[in-house]
Amino acid sequence: MTHDNSRNEARVVEERRRGRWLAIPSPRPLLEPDAVRHRYPRLRTQVFLGIFIGYAAYYLIRNNVPLVAAILETEYGFSAFGLGVITNAALLSYGFSKFLTAIVSDRSNARWFLPIGLVLSAIANIVLAFSSLLGVTVALFAVIMIFNGLFQGMGWPASGRVVVHWFSTNERGSKMAIWNLAHNVGGALAGILAAASISVFGQWQAAFWVPAMVCVVLAVVAYLLIRDNPPSQGLPPIAEYRNNPDKVESTEEESEESAWVRVRKHVLTNRTMINLALANVFVYTLRYGVLVWAPIYLVQVRGAGLGEGIAGFSVFELAGIPGTLLCGWVSDRMFKGRRSPAGVVFLVGVALAILLYWLPAEDEPLWLAYTALVLIGGLIYGPVMLIGLQALDLSPQHVAGTAAGFTGLFGYALGATLASSGVGFIVQRFGWDQAFVFILACVGLGILFLLLVNVDEKRMVRRAAERDA
Repeated sequence: MTHDNSRNEARVVEERRRGRWLAIPSPRPLLEPDAVRHRYPRLRTQVFLGIFIGYAAYYLIRNNVPLVAAILETEYGFSAFGLGVITNAALLSYGFSKFLTAIVSDRSNARWFLPIGLVLSAIANIVLAFSSLLGVTVALFAVIMIFNGLFQGMGWPASGRVVVHWFSTNERGSKMAIWNLAHNVGGALAGILAAASISVFGQWQAAFWVPAMVCVVLAVVAYLLIRDNPPSQGLPPIAEYRNNPDKVESTEEESEESAWVRVRKHVLTNRTMINLALANVFVYTLRYGVLVWAPIYLVQVRGAGLGEGIAGFSVFELAGIPGTLLCGWVSDRMFKGRRSPAGVVFLVGVALAILLYWLPAEDEPLWLAYTALVLIGGLIYGPVMLIGLQALDLSPQHVAGTAAGFTGLFGYALGATLASSGVGFIVQRFGWDQAFVFILACVGLGILFLLLVNVDEKRMVRRAAERDA
């Protein structure tokens, strides 16, 4: 009893220190079985819709600078290098934020955390829209986009926290695959909304402040839909409700550890998380190494026109939608919730598709290159989604967001950098053939680290089954 009282007192102190509205909500008395049967499915659908809408909204204001790049070049003299500086500033700050804010998110109420980040990001976009009053410069844009990237990093960890608490291990692959489509939905709507805003208001600034205002409204919608965890609603934990134990057991004592102890114990010194993060470096190098350079490769090597080169970018992204759904289904149904084997299978497919993309002669029909891009895009987004999901699966619930943020940091800070600067350097110094050799080497390294993760994943699944026996 004394130990329970100390836990309750610690929770009260935590709530007072951070504010009751942001702290993880306390459990409510368990509802009657009939109420649980009716309320649980409805709330699962509701919270999923909340994080889908909320995260798609983040993409409406993720980085709209490229959408007005031509105007910035013409009217303000921005160079291609300057625009790259702005993009890299946003990318790197987002990668670091995804990890750092995840540490806070794991001890925060997702119902508040996700909308707050969205509103702060909206404010950053509004500030950028009216920055012309101060003088439009690359430095000013880069600073504002650093702040925007920091706020953008609050979306994924909060969403991951909701998924872990409301959906069991054997269904997360399919659910995360569907949720992952928020990337594609938000990204597609971002361009449409920005273009429509510029057309209606006749100013480039509208590409920032109009989506920002929309996001403020969607932040309210997300808040109304999201609930942090089942016990706070009088419902049993998801592992108990679905009779499907987590791969990693989480204890009450561990959940009350300090932030640094949790990060050091479960992330920084965790072999599984380190291997997963390294796998993510090479998966992200593949993703952006093909995507970013597709328009230039198609024009320079395959003889495509400018519009045809841009179309290659689009087909790559669109192919990711069915590919992500298929990969989630495969990991849940064919591999019974084990993610590493599905990731390896899809990466082998990526290697074959890259060979199809690279090896044909210059006079081969363009549709063959498009076919290869469809295959690469359809296959690579599966492992992208699965690695984030594995970070959630293979860590205790109370550090799930931090673990996912850690792998995301490696993907964005190292993988995206290798894809942009690394591939660009190789192409400039040695040519496209050597660049494709580098990309194929990344496939091999990604497979290697996923196989290492698979060893630990099999062990965790076996232990989870023994606990449940």
